[in-house]
Amino acid sequence: MKKILILLFVFLLGTAFAFADVVTFKVAYFVPRAKSDLWEIEFENMDFTKSRFHSTSLSFSYEYFVNRQISFLIGIDTYSRKKVGTYIDFVGLSFDEGDFAFDRDFGFQGDFAISHVFDVSITPIQVSVKLAPMGRRNRFIPYIGGGAGIYLWNVRLQGDLIDFDDIWEYEDPEYIYEIYGIYGAGIRDENKITFGFHAFGGFMYPVGRQMSIDAEFKYNVATGNLEQFLDFEPFDLSGYQISIGLSYWF
Repeated sequence: MKKILILLFVFLLGTAFAFADVVTFKVAYFVPRAKSDLWEIEFENMDFTKSRFHSTSLSFSYEYFVNRQISFLIGIDTYSRKKVGTYIDFVGLSFDEGDFAFDRDFGFQGDFAISHVFDVSITPIQVSVKLAPMGRRNRFIPYIGGGAGIYLWNVRLQGDLIDFDDIWEYEDPEYIYEIYGIYGAGIRDENKITFGFHAFGGFMYPVGRQMSIDAEFKYNVATGNLEQFLDFEPFDLSGYQISIGLSYWF
């Protein structure tokens, strides 16, 4: 089913290019909403912030005019962000029994930092309806629109994880400390596909008979079920992007 969907959208993109009235290339700044529990746990425990997962991305679209006010678009966006994070509140100590996480408040310097890589990529392929209420023969052309699409996505986590259910006790002459086991992880949900929706608004500013500068705000709404990250709720793929680009009118 996934391969059929991808082939269908590739066919639509090829057809759109052959019959397109406008081709647009944009550079966007994407901000993920990051509201599902996997996102939130990462931001709560690791030293990277939500802003470090903001990223520039590229966008392409093909547009076909129905009339002066209405057009159809087929487009593709890209987003990818990969960051190494270190646990904020814990340090690692090594013993014969294995590696364990100690709370920094205990005062231990630690043998190593406990860290892992969090990697997210999202590629929406979208079909939209676009409305330009004032038509397309003005020096300033505002528009709105929306539609649906398929979202190709991956989420990966590679490195050290603290298992807060694996509780041990470390005893010294003065105190008994509660510590946690550390294990190496390579968890991957890859080549995933889900459906989503989007809405956008912006304006076009013609700079010649066949070109215009475009500025746009778009909001995407989508979630995807995780299979390898057990006991987590659907992963939030939503977010907004602000973009600016150049359109060529055939």
